[in-house]
Parts: sequence; structure tokens; C-alpha cells
Amino acid sequence: MSERHGERGAALLTVLMLVAVVAVMAGAALEKLRLSTRLAANAAAADQARAYAVAAEAMATVRLGDLLTRSEGRVTLLGDWSDRPFPLPLPGGGLAVARVVDGGNCFNLNGLATSAGAPGLYQTAGLQRIQFARLMRLLGISGQSADQIAASAADWIDSDQDQQPGGAEDPFYTGQQTGYRTAGTLMADVSELRAVAGMTPDIYARLKPWVCALPVAEPSRINVNTLLPEQAPLLAMLAPDGTQSVDSVRALLLRRPPQGWSDALDLWKGATTPSDAAAQTAATTAWFRMTVDVTVPGAQLQERALIDASRLPVRLVARQWGEDT
Repeated sequence: MSERHGERGAALLTVLMLVAVVAVMAGAALEKLRLSTRLAANAAAADQARAYAVAAEAMATVRLGDLLTRSEGRVTLLGDWSDRPFPLPLPGGGLAVARVVDGGNCFNLNGLATSAGAPGLYQTAGLQRIQFARLMRLLGISGQSADQIAASAADWIDSDQDQQPGGAEDPFYTGQQTGYRTAGTLMADVSELRAVAGMTPDIYARLKPWVCALPVAEPSRINVNTLLPEQAPLLAMLAPDGTQSVDSVRALLLRRPPQGWSDALDLWKGATTPSDAAAQTAATTAWFRMTVDVTVPGAQLQERALIDASRLPVRLVARQWGEDT
């Protein structure tokens, strides 16, 4: 009798173990199903947010095209369009908001080089290197650091391995604990500046609002009609040291007529005109920066885009997803 009770007990224990194993397997399967369902829902929400971002982008470019069509050869701040939110309500309670600002009122890091004649080959632009160092000094960065960063940034882009005084080429970078090489081509994003010799997190944070990486090897032309008075260092850097202070340039911008100037050189009337002002200033804008923020149930997305407005219709030439770097 005891043997039969023992057999029944062993059988019961076996059944309980099987039930426990099946329960664990079922729980794991349900967890994987739940995770897969959530991942699929997140992917669908992200794809939907991207589609809405593209729609908001199209809306903003159409409005920008209308603005330029009516501009009659000059782009000004009339109409309060700069950095103004253009909302696009979305189904289900979502919202897409597009903002456009002048994308050429900055120091173009890629202007530190010029084309060397053959496609993809670049050589250092000495004048822009001097202006970049001058801009950094105007922003309170020490002269030694400014000269090193300007020379190193030019070396980063140019196609040769001829190191400029104070600059850095491949031998310097490959000798670091984690070695790397110069790009030897145009910067794709201003964040590349962080890899340049002499750069520090503090200097980068101070420089970032003033620089850009336009996809051309030429200096950005500053629009004197959209430049804000607090951006006066971008014009003061064009003048030789000591000839134009930031305060004097700011005063010139504060006297700007509401309808703007038809000629960029009108800004300098009554003041000493920098020799490079004609080539590096304008009364219109060739580049615009756009930011689109999309919020939908289950996803948030930010798009940053660069718009080429050198000819109509305007066209989007670069797009990045995610947060600013």
C-alpha cells in the first residue's frame, strides 16, 4: 500500500513540475509577445511622426518660397517669420511645429577651405582662418587657443598633410591614446569641431551658436537685414583688429531701417567699411535652417534641416533626425 502511495506522490510531483515548466514557458512567451507588440507600436508611431515631419517640412518650404518670391531682392525680418512657430495640428491630438531662421548668419566652418581645382580636393583659405580666430577672440576665447583651433580646423578639412603653424594633421591625432585621422574633406556637422586639436568642451559650447557647416567650401554671406544686434561679432570679425568693435557694429545694426537695406554696404555708411564686407555680406539670404518638432501619441521627434534658397524653388539639402548635438 505504501508503494502505491509513493508512486502516486512521485507522479503528482512530476505533474506539478511539468505544470511549473509550462507556466514559465507561457509567461516567457507572453512577455516576448508583449515586448514585440510594444516595439511594433513604437516603430509605427515613429514612422508616423516622420511622415508628419515631412508634411510640416513641405508646408514650411512652400511658405518660405512665397516669402522669397515677394522679397524683391532683399530678405528682412518684416512679417515676423524668423523663428516663428508654424503649427500643424495632427489627427489624434498630435502636433507638428516648424520653425525657420536665417541659416547663413554664422561662420561657415567649411569656408576655412577652398576648392583645390579637382572635385573633392581642398586647400586652406588663409583669410577665413584669420577671421575665425578673430571671431573667437571677440567671444572671449584666448588668442593662443583661437589661433590653434583656427589652424587645426583648416588642417582638418584640407586635403594635404602640410601642417600649418599651430595646426594639426594626421601625425598628431594618430599619436593620441585613441588614434584617429583628419577628415580631409568638408565637415558634415559642426560637432566635428570637437575632434579638432585645441578644442575643449567649454570653448565648443561658446562657439557652437556662432558656427555652421554649410555644404560649400566658401564663407557664408551674412545678411545684414536679418542679423540680430546681439550677433554683431559676425560682422566685427570681418574688420581688421581694432578697426570695428562689437559695440560699434551693434550700433549700426540698431539703426537699420524697418524695410532693411537694399545694398549690404549701406550698413557701413558713416563708418569704416571692412575690405571684405562686399564679398561676405548681402541683403538677401541663400541658406535657411528649419526645425520641426512632432508630438504624436507614443512618439516625439525632432528634425533639423538645411534649405538651399540660392534659387527658386527652394530645396532641402540636408536633414537630421533627433536631438541637437
